[in-house]
Formats: sequence, structure tokens, C-alpha cells
Amino acid sequence: MAALYEGYTLCALLKTPNSLVSGINGIEVDSDIDHVVVTDSTRSVTLYKVSDQKPLGSWTLKQGQSLSCPAVYNAGTKEYVSVSDGKVIRVWKAEDLLLDKAFKATLSANVWRVHAVPGGGLFVLFVRGAVRLLDDVLAAPQQPIEEVLGQEENIRSVPSLLSSPSIGCHFLYVQRLKPNSLQKFSLEPQGPAPQEAQAPLSFSACYQEGHIRLLCLYPDGHVYQSLVSMRGPPALPPGGAAPLPRTQLLGLHVGGALLEAASAIYLDDCHVAVVGAPHPAAGPGTNFLCIWNTNFQTLQAGKEIPGKVYGQLWSYAGKLFIPHGRSLTVIPYECPTSSLATALGKLKRAGSRVLWNKIGRAGPHGVFVQTATVEAVQREVEALLSRADPQDLNPWLGQLACSLVSRSSTDPPFYPASGLAALVRTGSLCHSVCPELLLLALEKRDYLLAQLCLQAFPDVPENITCCCLKTFLRPALARRAEEVLSVKAFLTTPCSNEVIQTPYSDAFLLPHLKDLSPQQLMLFLQYLHFLYLQYSQDSFKQEDKSIAPTLTQIMDWVCLLLDAHFTVLVMTPEARGLLVNLHIFVRSQVT
Repeated sequence: MAALYEGYTLCALLKTPNSLVSGINGIEVDSDIDHVVVTDSTRSVTLYKVSDQKPLGSWTLKQGQSLSCPAVYNAGTKEYVSVSDGKVIRVWKAEDLLLDKAFKATLSANVWRVHAVPGGGLFVLFVRGAVRLLDDVLAAPQQPIEEVLGQEENIRSVPSLLSSPSIGCHFLYVQRLKPNSLQKFSLEPQGPAPQEAQAPLSFSACYQEGHIRLLCLYPDGHVYQSLVSMRGPPALPPGGAAPLPRTQLLGLHVGGALLEAASAIYLDDCHVAVVGAPHPAAGPGTNFLCIWNTNFQTLQAGKEIPGKVYGQLWSYAGKLFIPHGRSLTVIPYECPTSSLATALGKLKRAGSRVLWNKIGRAGPHGVFVQTATVEAVQREVEALLSRADPQDLNPWLGQLACSLVSRSSTDPPFYPASGLAALVRTGSLCHSVCPELLLLALEKRDYLLAQLCLQAFPDVPENITCCCLKTFLRPALARRAEEVLSVKAFLTTPCSNEVIQTPYSDAFLLPHLKDLSPQQLMLFLQYLHFLYLQYSQDSFKQEDKSIAPTLTQIMDWVCLLLDAHFTVLVMTPEARGLLVNLHIFVRSQVT
């Protein structure tokens, strides 16, 4: 069965004058599967490391200029390519700071999109349908570009091929470069009458076993597939367009209303992801992300998507990227090999044969985990990790951690601290896989496990980060009277340092910081001020650099706390001296 896992926010969306658009022009994969290039609908391109949810670089055009298509990464030259103002191609490297100083060339015709084809270089698709190799375009930017589309045709969507609607009609164009040929197909109209034909909401395409598979989602919830053979020489009918047969893959339940913003994409040869359509078991007006098995017409996974859905959906390396509300969310997914046995839930799990010890034989939810003593469970966990490569046990480790956390929550005397810590140290867990683990560590006051989770988990939500901060401050507040905390006390507070280094989004963290009490706020600000003074001294040697935040991270947290509590600090007499010191501190950073 396919599965959707806990999602996390990659970035916030830009505010746009048009509430119907997300503000994202496109998302493309970068040099590896953990990096993506996000192009907004105005003038900025940002490189993100997905697992850390952090931007690694950003490039912006001058005011008044705009990006015409998503930026793509050229793996051959390790450069980024995009188009601004319709016909200005820009090429830059990661180390370039300003787009205006990077290479640019003005073309003779407007560009619709630049495509990166795996192993095939980059191609430029022009607004009027012509296709050129990027190298050929850059060699002669002012070369004449022919018009391929008809006078009344415009490009609607480009899933690595061309589609263009004319009056009430939709056509598919397939451009071959070797040999150079163009095929045109007409899509069957969807509706009771030609004059009432529905326009597809989304197109998706993939190439498999010598065929292009075209996926079309219509407002009435019907999902159709068309196949175009790429084997042999292209068939070129004299004039007009060849009819493109289609078969219905899915008939989505839309609750009597037409879909307005929805999208469907291929995940593999038998799974399709759909966003923006209601769940069959939910009422109209709800938006869900669903994975359907097209072989058996079954819904295998579903997750409600809060906020407005914009009909955009991307998939890279087992992750779905969905703009909704005011954020871009990443949702990991899994689509195992489809068979009738799995569709009926009767396929034997291979995991029962892979793990040879007691935990493996019983399974993560077996009798052993639920009944054994703490010492026995911890011995088995250590034996399991010592006998096998953790990478081979990834699916089981998450289930095992969840089982141990579940029993620890319902059976308070049972708490295998060292076993849980060993599972975290494998690097195979994250907050999305076992969301209760970090909360359990805080509840048990197991600060070592909490520290390990903050170090290993790249997807800790901002509300959990703030909860950790409050928990770590509580013992210090209980011990503190009027004495000043010593240098040694600060250096032996690694958990607070881990909170400072945890990835976060300003917009999502700020509301939770406002819940800090004045005492917690004062203590944490004093701690940050102390860290800055110590780490900025050339003569100061950090005892353990692995738990030491950078000066930039310290300053970012100070600014966030001041934004969240400035009025409270101004009205608190005890904060006057601290504010004066922070004023000097911040002023030294901007001068």
C-alpha cells in the first residue's frame, strides 16, 4: 500500500496581488535529490536543502525586472539558467551574488520555458512552439525562430512536451530532435457538447518503455491517460492533427461541483497523486492529497491539505511539493510495488524474514516489544544494530521507535532510554517518522535524548522547538536567584545550544516565542548575550564546537526575541540594563 508521511514546511509563500496564485513559478531538482531550486512568480530564485528546510543561496533581479520561467540546473556545467522579461536568457553559478552581473543574452523571440532533460542537456521552448538546444541558442542569440503553433493557439502546459488549446480544442505537440520532426494530436473534448467542452485542469507526462504517457485531469473529476508511441519513425498525417485515443484511469468524486484548482501527476507506472479534490469519505469543500492505484482503482493514501490549494504539485525523489495556504509543504511518500496481494492487504511482509532476532521475528508491534523488560529490549536493540547495517533496517527502525514510544507513554515504568538513543544515533529517524519521541524525552526529562533528537532531526516543528526551549530553561530558573550564571554553567548547557541551531522559519517560530514568560525571556536573552560576548573573543576557545552556535545564529535569535517581546521588555524595569547592552550589541552588528 502507498503511504503519505508527516509533512514539513520548506518555505513561506510570497504575498501576491492575485489570491488565486501561489507565488511559485516552478520547482526544479538541483545537483542532487536533497536540493531543489524554487523560482517565485516575481524576480527571485532560491536554492533549498530539503532535509534541513534551509535556503543555501538566493538570487534576485533588479526592481522592475521579472522572471519568465523557472530556473533550472545544468548538471553538465554546474550552472543555473533562467529567462527574464520574455527573451533575456541568464546563466549564473552558485557563487555569483548578483544576477545582473552574470552572463545574459537577448534572444530574437520570447521563451516559454527552459527544460533540463536527464543526460540530454538543456532545451529552450519558445512561446510559438519552436524548440532549440540551449547551446545552439547561446551560440547565435539573434537567430530567427520559426512559428510552430497556429495563429489562434497558445501553449497551455509543458510537461516535457507541448500542449496548446485553440478555440474549444486542445492539441498535443510532440517535438523530436533526432530526427527533427513534429507530430500533432487532437485531444478528445470532455463535455456534453463541443461548445461546452471542459478544459483540462492539469497535464502530466512521463516516458516509459518507448511511450509517452499523458495524464489529463478534468474539472468533473475524470482522469484520462493517452499513449504516444516513440518507436519507429513518426507518423506524420498530411495536414490537420491525428486523433489521440484515451482511456479513463480514475473517476474522482467531486461532490456535485466542478474542481477549480487541482492537479494530478504520475508517481510511477501504477500510482497517481491528486491534490485539490475532496476525499471520497469527506464532504465537498475539503482539499486532500491522495495517492490512487490506477491498476485497481483504489485509494491507498490520503491527507487533508489545510488552506487554499493552487492546483500545483511537484514530485522529486519520493517527496511531494505542494503550495497551499501561505506555505510550501514537503510530504514524503512511498509507493511499493503494486500487486493484487498488496491491494487486498494479504502480501506477506518481507521484513519478518530479514530480521533474525527476537524483535525481527515478533515485528515492531509484536509481543516481545509489548511485554519484555526494559533491559531485555535494550539488549535486543543493541544486538540488532550491531548485526545489521541500519540503512537496511530503515523501515523497521521507525516502526520500532514508534512501538517503544507508544509503550513508554502507556506504561510509565517502561522507558528504554539507551535503546531509544541508539535508534536516534543511526540517523534513520526524523520527527515526521516518530513525532512523539522528542515529546517523550521532554516529559521524562531525558535531556541527552532530547539533545540527540535536536541534532539528528531536520524537521522539528517550530512549536516543538519552543517547547524544548521552555523545558530547558525551567531548571535554570528554578536554581537561579540573583546570582549571575557562570561561564562553566553556560558551557554545560548543550540543550539550549541545540535549540539555537535547530532549523526554523521566522514566520512560524515567532508566534510561539510570544508565549515565553518574562522570566524565561530575560534568562534566554542574557544567555544569548553571554554567548555572543564569549564567542566573539579571539582568545576564547570553545570546548566543543559541535554544540556551539554561530554568531549569526545567536544574533538571529536575539532579533526574533526582541520582535516578539519588545513591548514587554520596555515595560519591565529589570530589563532596562539588558536592553542597553543589547542596543550596543545590535548596533555593533550593523555599523
